[in-house]
Amino acid sequence: MVKYAIITDKLTKKFGDFVADNDISLKVKEGEIFGILGPNGAGKTTLISMLTTLIRPTSGHATVLGKDIIKQQLEVRKSIGVITEKVTMYPPLTAEENLLFFGRLYGIERKQLKEKIDSGLEEFQLSKFKKRPVGTFSLGMKRRLDLVRVLLNEPKIFFLDEPTVGLDPITVSFIKKKILDINKKGSTIILTTHIMQDADELSDRVAMIDHGNLMACDTSAALKKKLGKKATLEEVFIHYAGKELRDETGRMSLAPRRGF
Repeated sequence: MVKYAIITDKLTKKFGDFVADNDISLKVKEGEIFGILGPNGAGKTTLISMLTTLIRPTSGHATVLGKDIIKQQLEVRKSIGVITEKVTMYPPLTAEENLLFFGRLYGIERKQLKEKIDSGLEEFQLSKFKKRPVGTFSLGMKRRLDLVRVLLNEPKIFFLDEPTVGLDPITVSFIKKKILDINKKGSTIILTTHIMQDADELSDRVAMIDHGNLMACDTSAALKKKLGKKATLEEVFIHYAGKELRDETGRMSLAPRRGF
């Protein structure tokens, strides 16, 4: 019997007359890497923000690990880990101080927390930088530290927003391997990315979203097959999204921001 980590039923978000997401219905299986693809302003960030309880849907329903995203927000938040494109760290604090701060927010006992921090820094090859301010870190180092942070709470579902954007090829390869390692341990991963190669290599299934509508949802191989034997995922993307250039619309600036 298939178990679902996330279920959405006609999930909709409007900002005034503007429809950011329109009747999004999908199911994410437990333990899969699920890619969400779409051009700028397609509705990806709005969808993720609803699923992580940052904003409330206008209509429709969704559950994360069986917990309602409106009625059981705290329970949802305890089960998820979120890495946004913008690194969630305090630049003046050292790597260790940042991790201690977030670990206390998670309610982890101090001795166990220090063990988790040391182990995580070692795994992500950051041990020798633990006493350095995060503001001096490269983007790749910050990305790795963010993964250490989110792993402290051992979440069952990871939301990763553009985890490899702007990174050098060596760091990209390292991050992608870690994503696969996390998934192999049983965690469900929601991945948003503009990098088609990442989506193709990592995702078990992908959802294509454009203008707030769910255009397609299937395995990468199945989506490519519909366009022909030699089709690429990039060609599938363009097939659904079109060739019109998309500028950032700042759609989420319309939404109230709330922290965890």
